[in-house]
Amino acid sequence: MTEQERPDQEPVPISWDALAAELEATRVEAESRGDADPATWDAVAKALATQVAERPVEAPPEPEPVTEPEPLAAPEPVVEPPAQDPTPADVPAGEPAPEEEPLELFSAEELSGGLEALLFVMDDPIDEDTLASALRSTVGQVRTGLAGLAAGYDERRSGLTLRRVGEGWRLYTREEHAGVVERYLVDGQRSRLTQAALETLAVIAYRQPVTRARVSGIRGVGVDGVMRTLLSRGLVHEVGTDPDSGGGLYATTPLFLERLGLSSLADLPELAPLLPETSTMLDEHPDS
Repeated sequence: MTEQERPDQEPVPISWDALAAELEATRVEAESRGDADPATWDAVAKALATQVAERPVEAPPEPEPVTEPEPLAAPEPVVEPPAQDPTPADVPAGEPAPEEEPLELFSAEELSGGLEALLFVMDDPIDEDTLASALRSTVGQVRTGLAGLAAGYDERRSGLTLRRVGEGWRLYTREEHAGVVERYLVDGQRSRLTQAALETLAVIAYRQPVTRARVSGIRGVGVDGVMRTLLSRGLVHEVGTDPDSGGGLYATTPLFLERLGLSSLADLPELAPLLPETSTMLDEHPDS
C-alpha cells in the first residue's frame, strides 16, 4: 500500500490529504472485492497506525516573527542663514553689483559753505537727511555744521539768521532789519515806472494776450528786464501759452485797471488818435 523506506533516507512527513485519499482507495477496493469485513479494516488501521508512529506529522508552518518598526526620529529644524548684503556672487548675471557712494570728507569751512549754498537756493525748510544726502556726508556732520553756521550768523549780527522750522532748516532775514526790508519793498511799489516800462505796458494792454517776443518785435528792443519789473509790480501776469511759438502769453491784471482808474479794458482810450500822421512817419523813417 505504501513504498518501503530506505534506511539511508530520512522519514518523509505524513500528508493528511494523501492519507485520506489512500484510505478511501483501500475501502473502495475492498468493497469491489466484497471484502468489507471489519477485521480487515482493523488490520488496515493497525498498518496505518504503524506508519503514523514511524513517520513525522507534517507540522504547519511557523508564523514569521513580527518585528516592531523602529520609531522615526524627529526631523531636525531647518536653520536659515542670516540675510546678507548682496555680493557680486548673489547678483544675477548681467546686473551690476550695487555700489555705495563713498562719503566725502569736508573741512569745517567747506561743510559750512556747502550748507549755506543749499539753504540759500531752497524756498522751503530742508531736513538734515536731505542735506546729508546732497553733501554725501553723515547726518551728525550736517547737524554740527548747521549749529556752527547758526552760531556764526548770531556772533557777527548778520542780516541773516538760520532757524529750525519743524523738521527742517531755513534762512530768514533778521528781525532787527525788518524795517529796511519793508521800506524797500513799499517804496519800490510806489516808485514811478520808466519810459520803457510804460511803453511795454501799453503794448501789452492794447495787444493782449501777447507773447514777450511779439512785444519785443513791436518795440524793437528786448523787454526781458522790463517784463520782470511789470510782473513784480503785479501789473501783468502770464495767462497761457501761444500754440504757434510755445511762448508765454501775457495780459494786464485787475491792479492795472485800478491804478489807471478804469473799470474794464473797454475804457482804454482809442489808439488811432494817438498815432502819428502817416506823412510824419514817412518823413521820420523814409526807408520804411
